[in-house]
Amino acid sequence: MNTVFTPARLAVALGLSTLLVACGGNKEQATDTAAAKADTATAKEDLANIELAQTQEITINNGAEPESLDPHKVSGVPESSILRQMFVGLTSVDMDGNTIPGMAESWESTDNKTWIFKLRDAKWSNGDPVTAQDFVYSFRRLVDPEIASPYSSYLADAKIVNAQEIIDGKAAMDTLGIKALDDKTLEITLSAPVPYFPSMMIHTSVKPVHQATVEKFGDKWTSPENIVVNGPYKLSQWQVNERIVLERNPVYYDDANTTINKVTLLAIPQPTTDVQRYKAGDVDVTGESLPSEQFVQLKNEFGSQVIVPPKLCTYYYEFNHTKAPFNDVRVRKALSLTLDRDIIVDSILKQGQKVAYQFSPEAIQGIKNYTPEWKSWDKAKRIEEAKKLLAEAGYNENNPLKFELLYNTNDQHKQLAVAASSFWKENLGFVDITLNNQEWKTYLETRRKQQYQMARGGWCADYNEASTFLNTLKSENSNNYGKYNNPEFDALLNKAFGADVTEEQRAELYNQAEAVLDKDAANIFVYQYVAPRLVKPYVKGFSGNDPLNYWQVKNLKIAKQ
Repeated sequence: MNTVFTPARLAVALGLSTLLVACGGNKEQATDTAAAKADTATAKEDLANIELAQTQEITINNGAEPESLDPHKVSGVPESSILRQMFVGLTSVDMDGNTIPGMAESWESTDNKTWIFKLRDAKWSNGDPVTAQDFVYSFRRLVDPEIASPYSSYLADAKIVNAQEIIDGKAAMDTLGIKALDDKTLEITLSAPVPYFPSMMIHTSVKPVHQATVEKFGDKWTSPENIVVNGPYKLSQWQVNERIVLERNPVYYDDANTTINKVTLLAIPQPTTDVQRYKAGDVDVTGESLPSEQFVQLKNEFGSQVIVPPKLCTYYYEFNHTKAPFNDVRVRKALSLTLDRDIIVDSILKQGQKVAYQFSPEAIQGIKNYTPEWKSWDKAKRIEEAKKLLAEAGYNENNPLKFELLYNTNDQHKQLAVAASSFWKENLGFVDITLNNQEWKTYLETRRKQQYQMARGGWCADYNEASTFLNTLKSENSNNYGKYNNPEFDALLNKAFGADVTEEQRAELYNQAEAVLDKDAANIFVYQYVAPRLVKPYVKGFSGNDPLNYWQVKNLKIAKQ
């Protein structure tokens, strides 16, 4: 029977006690975003004038136990949120997400291919000067095949000369296009013009590490007793699966403008537990995921303590293209067509998220947005086409489609996985889905080794330009866990960086690349994020107006209560 999954039926499938009702999420997001912008300007004025609390300490839920605290061995948001407090790259971001000087005081390029960065006088936490050679060592380490960084492709995507060749073992490490002209002058050479290259230098993977410390202690260099940093905070305690404690680094170059002395970052994966700890006074800032079923109640109870900033991230279901059943485009398309994104956004999440019909968020810079033909189809037509595709692929009631859906520990991921499987079973009938929940570090390892069939995925912008999303699906990209491979897609992205390509032409090429992803049903793009949080009223400076969500504790202050 061809039936459409209504909010009422979905509520039953999810075990919810009340009917889920859509509440105009997109309008609510627009209102909250406008308010956030107004609040940011006021917050900047007020920060200098607030009366400070005697104790400057803060507790923030980071959402997961980090995979590592080595900038070159991580790929996730939880890790980046910690490392951003301890390390500073060539560039950084302000409270609104704009690119500003970091270790580099200034930079210049006459052709967007050869970039010269002038470094400021800054020190590592052990007193050593930060030099251009630190960046040469760190960039080479990132692409070193022996390190096998999950972000090794970042320098190739940035078009740094010989990055991909080094990753592939076809060129020597010292041929990488980065050179220390002197202690405070760094030259980076690209193979093609990248006008936004300085903004790419804000990312975790291109932050410097202290060579002598890494070489002396090996894998133990990130232990509290060994680590050397160049940022505002230094690691002082690490209780696995519980908390990470950071303390102020007195030799940080901008320590005079830093206020908070101690930062405790918790590893609470469940939003419901996070909220309970917030209500009990154990957490000052929650993680960026509030329980959807409590959202309206929390807004009524806490008012302006609930913030809903925009976020350049896309939630998706990732196919493993290397094995059946998802090496068949017909199967991928059938599942994409029958996932009801509107119900997920309007009736489950209800916090301002937006349906995703492309990989790149619509608000990101450098994109001409793509709209698939099937967006205009009604549900009956989508289901009819999906059943036709599955029949062609050999699946029917006598040979049901069976697969496993992997997700990392989180109430909301579980809720959405249950909803997705319900849509597919209800709309297609002959689908047998097993849900597999894994802790964060195990889940990442499972995806990287392609030991799954379908996985929950989420990608957040490394910088504010569409290539930060599209590059991850290039065939050789180290973040392409599902091993999607289409030469047409690769060629479009390579063409986008041609020497004579204008911004308008690049946006059109990105649009064509999104069309290829849709044609291939490369992944199921579900929704574009927001980052709802609870923030205590005495925490000042957490404006939530940065679409990159690159919050930094050094910008915060604790007001006297």
